[in-house]
Amino acid sequence: MSEKMNAAEELTIAHNTEIAGYHFYTMAAALASDPKGRNVFTHLAKEELTHIMVIGQIAESVKSGRGWIDYDTALSSGGGKILAKGAPIFQGENELVERLKTNQTDINAVNIGIEVEENAVEFYLNLLKKAVTPTEKVVLTKILEMEKNHLKILRWESESLRNTGFWCGDMEYSVEKEAE
Repeated sequence: MSEKMNAAEELTIAHNTEIAGYHFYTMAAALASDPKGRNVFTHLAKEELTHIMVIGQIAESVKSGRGWIDYDTALSSGGGKILAKGAPIFQGENELVERLKTNQTDINAVNIGIEVEENAVEFYLNLLKKAVTPTEKVVLTKILEMEKNHLKILRWESESLRNTGFWCGDMEYSVEKEAE
């Protein structure tokens, strides 16, 4: 029972973190000086919405005692509501958004995004190490790979902005599909 409660708490943390990321990427898209940068952040925000929905469904299942559900089941159970409405509003202002407001440059937004994704990779890797069931392991591996791909996109854009002053913007953004 305490193990289940621990998993529920960790999933709640993951859910709230994904919400903060969504709000950050939404604001970064609005502030980006270039259409390619807006496109990058808009795609990342959309993918964070999917993560919010999936992790929320899994957390709900764990909290209710049904245990972990697989990614596709979580994706298909009620995702339309969140994807149609957007993320919950309660966390629109957060530390990430505040940091971006103090330095509204593209490179700052990318650097904050890199930090967010590095932390996400570490968080999901730690959850994966504690995973017990095959379903937990598969779900967490999928999410971990998605976060790694977000990190790859942002590092690629950071390098381009540092070296050329321009966004690349041509990389395939559907990292969820790439990870499948």
